[in-house]
Amino acid sequence: MNTDGGSFAGFRLTHRTWTDELGTWSSAVAADGRAGGALSFDPRLVADPATRERLVAAVVADRRLAQSGVTGLVPIADLVAAQGEVWLLTAEPVSPTVTDLLAETPGVPRPDAGSAATVLAEIAQTLLAVHAAGLAHGALHPGNVVIAADGSALLAERGLADAIHGRSPAPERDVAAWVSLARGLAASWAVSTPGAASLFERAATTASTHGLAAARDTLLAGRDLLPPGFTTRDRLLETLQRWSAHDARAGSERPAPAVPPDEGDIVALLHVPRTGESRTEDVVMRFGPGVPVETTAAQLWRAGRDQQTEPPSDKLRVLGAPARRRRRRAVLSSAVLALMVVGILVAWLLRSPTVPLAVTGLDVIAPKKTQGCGANVKIRGLLTTNGSAGEVRYQWKRSDRKDTIEQTDTVAAGKTSHEVILQWTVKGEGSFKGTATLRVLSPLPEGRKLQDKASFTFNC
Repeated sequence: MNTDGGSFAGFRLTHRTWTDELGTWSSAVAADGRAGGALSFDPRLVADPATRERLVAAVVADRRLAQSGVTGLVPIADLVAAQGEVWLLTAEPVSPTVTDLLAETPGVPRPDAGSAATVLAEIAQTLLAVHAAGLAHGALHPGNVVIAADGSALLAERGLADAIHGRSPAPERDVAAWVSLARGLAASWAVSTPGAASLFERAATTASTHGLAAARDTLLAGRDLLPPGFTTRDRLLETLQRWSAHDARAGSERPAPAVPPDEGDIVALLHVPRTGESRTEDVVMRFGPGVPVETTAAQLWRAGRDQQTEPPSDKLRVLGAPARRRRRRAVLSSAVLALMVVGILVAWLLRSPTVPLAVTGLDVIAPKKTQGCGANVKIRGLLTTNGSAGEVRYQWKRSDRKDTIEQTDTVAAGKTSHEVILQWTVKGEGSFKGTATLRVLSPLPEGRKLQDKASFTFNC
């Protein structure tokens, strides 16, 4: 079956597609033959022009992080709009993810505890660098932790969920997501290694109380509990090779991805380079000659301490008179901004009190029709609220996995209902009954629990 979805902004969509809370991802190949990815945002999420502006700002921030030396993010090639759609194009593949490797795939060995520790250490290191820049990922979960061809962990979708929902960066949300991931990997990849699961639990507890730097150091200090030679990533690379071979075979059975909009309607949303300016300078390429043999995690394990995030000394310059004048202007601007913030805060404190957001009801809905081969099942959760604005934290639990998926959404004022979605991709042959349980974590009345579940049947 032809699995070519057509060309779009210099990228050709290929056989692999999957959906998440932002839209539909497709594997892709750039014009020069290098593998990448393409995300078609759910049109309902990006219809507001202000949302698109926030997306552009998030992508620009990603590029600045890459230019500053942060290598743990999936590099972004472009952000474009066409016929009401918005597409994000990446300069590296966005699969397999940790979610893909957590699934039981015939003939594909499960990664070991050493693989889990390396992935967790790299994610912590990347998040620390992101947080140091005043940013956050915002929606970290196993589905956007990508395992690159060299076994390194890259984070996809950084800042995109926050941009869509208009949220401010919240590093504490990233820490909570890292803790959940650590415990999930402990239950899946560390069960056969005595002591490793307890190491991950200690790291998770440390992250919750003392932060990611201390959690990373806890992992480094417990290296003796991990399989010998794990820093070479042999088990993880074997898993990647087997998974890729299985995915390539399964690709011939998948339907073609949706045909993208016509090339003539494409509008670039990012900065267009001036004459003589190279666009690829904004993107960190991790393939081809020059890739370092040691990955970030390998350097961490070898050194046993935090890598320096400050620029090398030879790049520091002595401030001259123009720089001092810019600094004085910056100080004055900061003072004016501080006065404005104080004024806004006073006005906010003096305003009439509002009723805080409360979730009063929950209903989970699953398809009644039996799902067939290669199904992508959409489970809907309908939250009933009191109509106030705020944030709602909730947790999905799938019956086929031990780990949970924790999310945070922003609810606008004036709406008494809010919908959350769980996308459940089913692969392979056989029959089974899948159950999705949704639990609201906050805001809830003291002592009250609110959860519901729904089931579907699968037959292939």
